[in-house]
Amino acid sequence: ELALKMTTKAGEVLKVMMDMGVMATLNDVIDQDTAMLVVEEMGHIPLESNEETVEDTLVQEASDNAESSPRPPVVTIMGHVDHGKTSLLDFIRKSKVASAEVGGITQHIGATEVPADLLNELCGPLMGGKTFDSPGLLFIDTPGHHSFSTLRARGGSLADVAILMVDINDGCMPQTIESIRILKAAKTPFVIAANKVDRIHRWESVRDRSMALALRNQTTEAMGYFDEKYWKLVGSFAEHGFNLERYDRLKDFTKEIALVPISAREGEGIQDLLAVVIGMAERYLGDKLTDIDGPGEGTVLEMKEERGLGKTLDVILYRGSVKKGDEIVLTTEDGGISTRVRGMFSPRGMSEMRDAGNRWDSSDAAFAASGLKISAPDLDGVLAGTTMRVVSSDEERDAALSLANKEANISVELAEEGVTIKADTVGGLEALAKELGLRFTSKMLTFYLAYFDRQAENLIDYAKATADSL
Repeated sequence: ELALKMTTKAGEVLKVMMDMGVMATLNDVIDQDTAMLVVEEMGHIPLESNEETVEDTLVQEASDNAESSPRPPVVTIMGHVDHGKTSLLDFIRKSKVASAEVGGITQHIGATEVPADLLNELCGPLMGGKTFDSPGLLFIDTPGHHSFSTLRARGGSLADVAILMVDINDGCMPQTIESIRILKAAKTPFVIAANKVDRIHRWESVRDRSMALALRNQTTEAMGYFDEKYWKLVGSFAEHGFNLERYDRLKDFTKEIALVPISAREGEGIQDLLAVVIGMAERYLGDKLTDIDGPGEGTVLEMKEERGLGKTLDVILYRGSVKKGDEIVLTTEDGGISTRVRGMFSPRGMSEMRDAGNRWDSSDAAFAASGLKISAPDLDGVLAGTTMRVVSSDEERDAALSLANKEANISVELAEEGVTIKADTVGGLEALAKELGLRFTSKMLTFYLAYFDRQAENLIDYAKATADSL
């Protein structure tokens, strides 16, 4: 490599090194000081490089590559509890996140990056050799239980495109309707995934089969049951101002909502669903997906305590870039604060952010759109659902702090005395408060977020030791 940089033969470099008393072979690694002496000896001018220079070069190269292509679309998966949102992602990434969750119910918001290679492989039989232009998809998985309305709203506001999961046998349920309202308010284009077709009477599923093929191979009896449930869904969505049409009959995506029948358990129709979602993003969101220049911006999903790191932020970066050492402005209960990124971590492979465990890779820079964990000083009180902004000048900092102060005005009110609620994340705290039927502004409550202790036994011991009987 050193010989190539000097456009000379490797043997000549080895000869000079031998004359200097340094014994080495073609594939040996030599230190920088020796390399500089060799370069000088051969009549060249060496330029000293340090770790920061190398890091900056790598970050710049990655930034140039990121700016030359569109970012991955952010796809939020929403819907009623137990309608198969996490099961859909489990099939795509070949994981078992849904079965590992308490009660089999999603309780935290999560994110998964799915690369283009996998998407092209999954959709290959349907695409006939064609490939997608998109560099991949960033999936946001939201809880479906009614308690987690704030997390659904948080995920819905991030979406470029949404997949609204509906159990075709249950039809529209309360959280389905709530999700429709969120998407309608945010003007987010969405696709209906009519899940669990494998449970329709007489339906015959074949694993990984395209839905276009599956619909042609069902009996008349099975299609009769399917049509009955399909038209019931069409009527339910019409009540909310949306015209549904089966995806293989759809003519205008701007006037009708595509419905794709699927079985997340069998993988039937998944390729059809992905093709529709990516097709919508590439056709109608081109300008939005390429407008990624400028300072980094992201949404804080959760604040968590991580062993060895302290308080960390789970962030979806949807614009620009952020790198280690950057100054960022965040929103807390008391207003905007600025801090610097101490460490950044990305989920390894297609690991789900909320279930990554120790499968995190340290990274020096991240580019939109991506999910990452950020470690930084002074994260106490950072509000989930607010904006993280990267700043590089005093003017940018002042502007970002002003915006953060406006966001802080909608923060919660805490009482001095009252009932203490403990949770491992902000989202869990919000859900528990709602489940108890209590409001944040109630004078009877004190909300306390306990990151340091997730063990129920320890919490019970803590309660026993508390002097106040309440």
